[in-house]
Amino acid sequence: MGTNLEVLEAEVLQLTPVERLHLLERLIASLDSDPEVEEAWEREADRREAELESGSVSAVSGQVAIPRLRARIQR
Repeated sequence: MGTNLEVLEAEVLQLTPVERLHLLERLIASLDSDPEVEEAWEREADRREAELESGSVSAVSGQVAIPRLRARIQR
């Protein structure tokens, strides 16, 4: 019989991709427990929301944004 970690890994790999993604997001979030970092992200989210609401920036769909970013990276 394997270690607890090996058993857990085998069980996790039996999950659907969506379930594994959800678990991964929760695990990553559990590592991001620095209050200063969380506060900085909260301020950034508030700033971006205010920009959208004021009209100083406009939203771009992911379908538009991703090709733009890839083009910038390839320069």
